Amino acid sequence: MSAISRRRGNPVAYLISFALVGFCFLPALYIILGGFRTNSQIIQKPSGLPDPWVASNYIDVLAGSLFWREAANSLICAFGTTLGVVVLGLMASYAIARYNFKSKQAMYAFFSAGLMFPITVAITPLYIMIRDLGLVNSLAGVILPQIAFALPMTIIILTPVLKAIPKELEEAALVDGASRLGFFARMAVPLAMPGVITVGVLAFVGSWNGYLLPLFILSNEALYTLPLGVQSFASQYSVDTARVLAFVALSMIPALIFFSVLERRIVGGLTGAVKG
Repeated sequence: MSAISRRRGNPVAYLISFALVGFCFLPALYIILGGFRTNSQIIQKPSGLPDPWVASNYIDVLAGSLFWREAANSLICAFGTTLGVVVLGLMASYAIARYNFKSKQAMYAFFSAGLMFPITVAITPLYIMIRDLGLVNSLAGVILPQIAFALPMTIIILTPVLKAIPKELEEAALVDGASRLGFFARMAVPLAMPGVITVGVLAFVGSWNGYLLPLFILSNEALYTLPLGVQSFASQYSVDTARVLAFVALSMIPALIFFSVLERRIVGGLTGAVKG
């Protein structure tokens, strides 16, 4: 095999990759295009293209206050979750990666074990805890559990990234008069930024798409996030399929854009975690 062929890769692998990507993206494309159709078009030809293209479904959804209110609630939950995950995850990961103490391995194993307990398993005791704390029907009651369930993956990703920072760099900074906290804030965090961006994006997208936890915690429609809003909107306009598809498309577009823009940073962060 020539050097040029090796650089270009295997055409069969590329073909399979494109086919898998297309297969995964096809439902999203169907939803987005469905929002540009009328109900009669969908009934007559469910898998067809818009003919003619109709923008009124999207305009009607954007003109109402319902979508924007639920989008604001989702943004509050997503940014609150991301901030909590990044701050707490950085501090915990830094301690595990850079310090030696008796329960270090036990602490890492404890966080790793958190990956084996999905939110569906813990939803009933979690709801009782949130109720006893008086956080039912509040966005804080959604944000705090999301932070807790996102921390295990965050720590698993950030620990090897922070551990890979050379000890010599830390020793040189301490000799120059930097405190341990100063080294953490001024050098460790910037050097670990690819991993930080990775866990931040994963936390944001996970919170944005979260459905089960808001379903249990929120019963006030004024606090609904977009996943709950999609369900409520679909029930209310069950006969208006085109408008429902437009609402669903608008709900998922922000997360798709956010993920797509930072895709290379995510890959870089995960690569750094594996190398570390």
